[in-house]
Amino acid sequence: MLVVGLLGGSAAAASGATHGIAMHGDPALPADFTHMPYANSDAPKGGRLVQGILGTFDSLNPLIVKGLAVQQVRGFVIESLLTRGNNEPFTLYGLIAKSVETDEARSEVIFHLNPLARFSDGHPILAEDVLFSWQLLRDKGRPNHRLYYAKVAQAEALDRHTVRFRFEEANDRELPLILGLMPVLPKHAIDAATFENTSMEPPLGSGPYRVTAVKPGASVTLTRDPNYWGRDLPVNRGLWNFDEIRLDFYREANGQFEAFKRGLYDFRLETEPLRWHEGYNFPAAKSGALVRDIIKPGVPNPSEFLVFNTRRPIFADIRVREALTLLFDFEWINRNYFFGLYARSAGFFAGSELSAYTRPADARERALLAPFPGHVRSDVLDGSYRLPVSDGSGRDRTTLRRALTLLSQAGYELKDAVLQQRQTGAPFAFEILVTTRDQERIALAFAGSLKRAGIKASVRAVDAVQFDQRRLSFDFDMIQNRWDQSLSPGNEQAFYWGSEAADNQGTRNYMGAKDPAIDSLIGALLAARERPAFVSAVRALDRVLISGFYGIPLYNVREQWIARWNRIERPKATALTGYLPETWWHKPP
Repeated sequence: MLVVGLLGGSAAAASGATHGIAMHGDPALPADFTHMPYANSDAPKGGRLVQGILGTFDSLNPLIVKGLAVQQVRGFVIESLLTRGNNEPFTLYGLIAKSVETDEARSEVIFHLNPLARFSDGHPILAEDVLFSWQLLRDKGRPNHRLYYAKVAQAEALDRHTVRFRFEEANDRELPLILGLMPVLPKHAIDAATFENTSMEPPLGSGPYRVTAVKPGASVTLTRDPNYWGRDLPVNRGLWNFDEIRLDFYREANGQFEAFKRGLYDFRLETEPLRWHEGYNFPAAKSGALVRDIIKPGVPNPSEFLVFNTRRPIFADIRVREALTLLFDFEWINRNYFFGLYARSAGFFAGSELSAYTRPADARERALLAPFPGHVRSDVLDGSYRLPVSDGSGRDRTTLRRALTLLSQAGYELKDAVLQQRQTGAPFAFEILVTTRDQERIALAFAGSLKRAGIKASVRAVDAVQFDQRRLSFDFDMIQNRWDQSLSPGNEQAFYWGSEAADNQGTRNYMGAKDPAIDSLIGALLAARERPAFVSAVRALDRVLISGFYGIPLYNVREQWIARWNRIERPKATALTGYLPETWWHKPP
């Protein structure tokens, strides 16, 4: 139900309103905090930051499914009601909403808007804008917005600056925070009828920057708004320091790196160990004009996987997926390609208390999993399961024999060095879709290992644009993908592995997982009120995902490798989440 009128009485002075809200427990920062601990409140303003991005764009609207959008518009131009505290698992502090309140059951949330909040054209941000944004994104936004916002049973304006959302039957304690992160759009400047269409028209927002120049497919320039309403808020002190931010787009990874070496953009997050180890030997790096930072975040390690598309019949059998996992020789690849810089975990929350890998299930986990017998392997349940470890030769016979046994059980047999389906004689063949040199090297090495089992894996390299389009539409057999997790996974888990997301293009359930155990455990982690129960629910989810062999674990990224030209400086303190360019500044002349 949407109540479009204003209800009598103001909630602005409600005694339960607080400056922030945490998923579990209380916010770490007091109500009178002056700035975020990872920001330099004295950072100078001015200068320009140029960022190099691999890919292209055909839209400036990051809130719809259509097109390839400039994602930086969200945050830099379009703000939300609350903003993240990046030193905590999941805590939000006041931004457009100066305060927030919710009940013990979290069956509703009330946002009290800051009367000073303005869009960049000077229009005040009112309750009607919040309600308009919620309804628009619920009906026409991205799949995650549609999924989350549809859980709202009632939305109403209590006065011009106060909004209440109710969700009594949702049983989802994260929803008050999800609504707090909702982008707020100007009702007076958006045509709902054309919202879903891609557009190069600069969007109107309330954030610190405005879009001032666009070269389609090539670059977007953001200029700091001198009249930004929120520049003096504690959450913003020391942030948004550049007068101008230019986003330059590159279609090819090697060309992007060569541009960086020439100083055409200011920083890059390096993801290729070979390049990090050997590629930064050009003069600027040797002279100190280029700085290399190694940052160790406090969140789960990002995990890279070769993802099976289980929508394809060839990967529908879990024994096939386990067999191919056995045939991936991590030890050989890590030594020969990555200088031993990577670790490996079977799960999706590696390096944190949320990981189930090598841990036995506790009583809470076992109770959560009891309704789903057979959905978790016994060795995954007791913590004894380990990923296969080869002899590093690239020709490990033990793992090959184990893999062929599983494939035989799944109905395949080796004939004249070709693995064939026993009943039809069809050869076992599939395609690995890649978009970077690093992905291609891994895929080719894996294809070589598969050939020993009579499997033909062809490797197809496409540009970043085509790769993204095929990934979003699930048009692939196997891809390499990375999942980044927080210390407070929540509703996005349904977007990653939920049954509903499996058939919804634009979600990140690339593997096509459809498992009632997964859906139940996502519900359990959302309903948890205390941290111990929450951790158990996430670990139980991790166990089901590990047992499903939905992807071949490649490696875990334990560090962030940042290269930046020394004209760009950053605070000494690092956020729990890692590097944050919005806290950086241009070195004064």
